[in-house]
Amino acid sequence: MRFLLSNDDGYFSPGIATLAMALGDEGEVMVCAPERDRSGASNSLTLDRPLTVRTAPNGFLYVNGTPTDCVHLAATGLMTEKPDMVISGINHGSNMGDDTVYSGTVAAATEGFLLGIPAIAVSLASRTPNHFETAARVAREMVRHVKQAPLSHPVLLNINVPDLPYDQIKGMRVTRLGRRHKSAPVVRSENPRGEPIWWVGAPGAAADAGEGTDFHAVANGYVSITPLSIDLTAYQQLDWVSSWLSD
Repeated sequence: MRFLLSNDDGYFSPGIATLAMALGDEGEVMVCAPERDRSGASNSLTLDRPLTVRTAPNGFLYVNGTPTDCVHLAATGLMTEKPDMVISGINHGSNMGDDTVYSGTVAAATEGFLLGIPAIAVSLASRTPNHFETAARVAREMVRHVKQAPLSHPVLLNINVPDLPYDQIKGMRVTRLGRRHKSAPVVRSENPRGEPIWWVGAPGAAADAGEGTDFHAVANGYVSITPLSIDLTAYQQLDWVSSWLSD
């Protein structure tokens, strides 16, 4: 298999290095990641300037753009053959519930999916992560499942792994996305010139975190696997909008 790896933490992240090492025995690995931390970049493409691609001493490619840029460049121009799978991560911190809307990690995987490639986003559920090897092992197991039972069509999976030694993981659960409370208000400060500056507030705590959600699975020691869809159409409101326009 040919794997394209990316992330939003940057090409220097220990998470992507651990992932590349874990998948080295499973096939060919290309790493193409942002030159700096682009967390929260979501699905943005850089259209207002050209992009550059450079090679790090370890062979990883890095781009002065977003996670989406990285996957798009690699899959449509840098690789001689289309990858069999795009894997994004291992992210420093979880990407659950509403996080998936903003996440650069999920966005990199989404770009692969949009290009018709099976894609996985892998996150380690801790802001001070220790067990990257656990998340890498989970990713490798998912790859082996795909090898044994090839997919008939592309899928987009969002995987969150508890920050635990592998032998303490209780298992895997297929989940739905939970929901968070609204974020904290922005934080006002001043720069050295006395001008106002603003910091985005912290994300809200889990609101919908009951059994069956990604929040619940990870909190109870399980790997959460959530299939994602990118069709944003609110089908249940089509008739309502049609009647509103008719009125």
